[in-house]
Amino acid sequence: LRLSVTDRCDFRCVYCMDPNQRFAPRERVLGLEELLAVTRVFVGLGIRKVRLTGGEPLVRPNLIWLMRGIQALPGLDELVITTNGSQLAARAQEIRDAGVRRINISLDSLRPARFRQLTRQGDLAQVLAGIDAAIAAGFERIKLNTVILGERNGDEILDLVRFALDKGINLSFIEEMPVGEVADRPATFYSSERIRSEIEPHFTLIPTTETTGGPARYFRIPGSPTRVGFISPHSHNFCADC
Repeated sequence: LRLSVTDRCDFRCVYCMDPNQRFAPRERVLGLEELLAVTRVFVGLGIRKVRLTGGEPLVRPNLIWLMRGIQALPGLDELVITTNGSQLAARAQEIRDAGVRRINISLDSLRPARFRQLTRQGDLAQVLAGIDAAIAAGFERIKLNTVILGERNGDEILDLVRFALDKGINLSFIEEMPVGEVADRPATFYSSERIRSEIEPHFTLIPTTETTGGPARYFRIPGSPTRVGFISPHSHNFCADC
């Protein structure tokens, strides 16, 4: 079960400062008590994993209360969260203490200026500090999610793999979702196969049947706990496995 807990309807991260950005009307946004009630119903019906998402979930006031309430539901096996990492430096430990076991962090660039451009005013140093805080907090598994967009960040694939290896965390490369009208898609689309072909001359990728219940196909790098995953909605439709 994925719960979007924020009220923005079309943004990728908390850094967007576009004055024309649309918010969902307050009356259409579920309160925390309602979110917990909905989750209780689904867990009662057999759902065993809940992911908190957004927009950016950590900007929702009193989210820790919701985390604790969900974690306490009888029958739940796992509570996880997807975040852009902007709030983690200060909040990683309380999130872990609230019962979140795993965390996914969006990271599309390791270059400050490029990161700011891609995220629309994001602070890379803030996110990197958040990643270190999450590691220190002892989450069972930390995974970076990276969308490769051709000429925009396609030259950072190996840097991102090395970063994940250095931190001992996982990394998933995600193809741009083929949704809506994107005029420069031919220029930005970067297939999973192409990414693999650029990694393999430098690192050995061993296929594994491991799964986290999602669509990623994972590979191990010998001598490291890091797994490299590929999510391929464009080149390898995964609807049957989602």
